[in-house]
Amino acid sequence: MKKTAFQKYRRLFSAALGLMLTAPPVSADEFPACLARLRAQAVQRGIAPATFDTHAARLQPDLSVLELLDTQPEFTTPVWDYLAALVDDERVDDGRAMLERWRDVLQKVEKRYGVDPATVVAVWGVESNYGRSLGKRPLLISLGTLACMGRRQNYFRGEFLDLLKIIDEGHIPPERLTGSWAGAFGQTQFMPSTFLRLAADFDGDGRRDLVDNAADALASTANFLRRGGWKSGETWGFEVRLPAGFDTSLAGRRNKRPMSTWAARGVKLADGGPLPDGGPDRALVLPAGAKGPAFLTGKNFDVIYGYNAAESYALAIAHLSDRLRGGGAFRTPWPTDDPGLSRAGRRELQRLLIARGHDIGEADGMIGAKSRRAIAQEQEALGRKADGRASSWILETLRKAEEGK
Repeated sequence: MKKTAFQKYRRLFSAALGLMLTAPPVSADEFPACLARLRAQAVQRGIAPATFDTHAARLQPDLSVLELLDTQPEFTTPVWDYLAALVDDERVDDGRAMLERWRDVLQKVEKRYGVDPATVVAVWGVESNYGRSLGKRPLLISLGTLACMGRRQNYFRGEFLDLLKIIDEGHIPPERLTGSWAGAFGQTQFMPSTFLRLAADFDGDGRRDLVDNAADALASTANFLRRGGWKSGETWGFEVRLPAGFDTSLAGRRNKRPMSTWAARGVKLADGGPLPDGGPDRALVLPAGAKGPAFLTGKNFDVIYGYNAAESYALAIAHLSDRLRGGGAFRTPWPTDDPGLSRAGRRELQRLLIARGHDIGEADGMIGAKSRRAIAQEQEALGRKADGRASSWILETLRKAEEGK
């Protein structure tokens, strides 16, 4: 499903997708012929020819999406950077406000699907910043390009045709179907195929609208989690403390063991207390290795993982849901001397870059290519590795330089 941030991104390629065959690539010149072949497939799926001719027959490819196939932030960003931006005080405060604003709908959603409000709102917050960031790429162009060019064409052809099915059935106006480069859209970032399987018409208006109808989006997310095996009333997991010399080969999301086994190996709660007795089997997840925060996770963590197959993503959702319930930050710090930045910190860094003459656009907290290039230039001038990373060190360095003027 996404984008994430996008855009996430989220969340798009499960192991099953990797098994799909990739069709031979086509060039930009061959793109119209590829679309013509897709028209025939659309008609076979019951999509009206007029729908294809109106919305897809004359598309032009967007080659920029091909560069993004292997750059999902869940896999390319240090986990402490990823969580610093996704689970910051700003998102927690906004999420608590949304829990109050949508209380009645969320209670009805929980009654129908068995998923608690904090988890549903956490997905909403990470996926689209509570409906504020839906993605700007026209889905028909992005998915049409990926259906004909690059890798995983068979997968994206299916998504492209499913998107046309959504248009054909009248759920969402075509002009509202913008989203991530990979095709995820709406307030909780569903892929088209997921939409057709699991999107909910929660308000009963005859349309499943994840773009402009928050109730439909929240219910659809809960339905996704329920269908994934969500255990109502069960925690996703919790932070723990490992003893010195712990055998980390026992870690792994699929390597679940009884709580008594972990206790016998010296694992304790993060505050030093004993593990609870009994309960479901748990797996030990070490997103940054033995020196970083450690977690015992259960079935519900796996269900969140299914939304976007990355442990850092699942941890962001899980942690944000805990924060929305009143929980605090992790007790064990990340193993780095240069922590990541919240969105407020990123905006401040961008303002400092702009003040130093860098043309990066708006200071919006989104670290894109222009911001990374500007950071890299400053890092190089300071004799540091020019990796373009938005970190506490570069922010503090530029802040001191500004104060010293």
